[in-house]
Amino acid sequence: MARMPSAERRVQLVEAAIRAMTRDGVAKTTTRSICAEAGVSLSVFHYCFDSKQALLEAVIETITGHSLSTAMAAIQPRATVRETVRAVLQAYWDHVLAHPGEHMLTYELTQYALREPGFEHLARPQYERYTAAGMALVGQLREAFGLELLVPAETLSRYLAVMADGLTLHYLVLGDEAGAAGVLDTVADQIVALTRTP
Repeated sequence: MARMPSAERRVQLVEAAIRAMTRDGVAKTTTRSICAEAGVSLSVFHYCFDSKQALLEAVIETITGHSLSTAMAAIQPRATVRETVRAVLQAYWDHVLAHPGEHMLTYELTQYALREPGFEHLARPQYERYTAAGMALVGQLREAFGLELLVPAETLSRYLAVMADGLTLHYLVLGDEAGAAGVLDTVADQIVALTRTP
């Protein structure tokens, strides 16, 4: 086995865990199966992570980062507020369509964390990051367009997170890709309606 810096080895193990959990589910994925997926020994796993909890924390952070980095990269002011919001929503949605297994895994990990004693705190950062991404979008909109908000910025950010979360779960359950565009359009319209341009 080639020597690799521990930071790179951690990334390798996290990505292997994501693949294994997406395929087999959280409950059925063991540290041994993750090591087999990564092609490393169990001792390498224990060198990189001191517990399963630490691994799950890294997995949640990584998966959340995958979808949010795509959306955040799309925060570029367009001609109008609506076009900007719609482009960010579309970037997130494109990630959902390209990686439905990862998004399904986020829900499974959230439920696992909430139900497993000692793991409850792992779900909170995931949803805090969703709200933070919404705050970043709201901040960019205010700066680029000089917007006034008709509701508090945090409320608007949570609204965005809740709508994206609900639409994602709706799609994972029903597979209604065609209906999603109308919802994304409606959310963009509502965001505009909750703001005012001076």
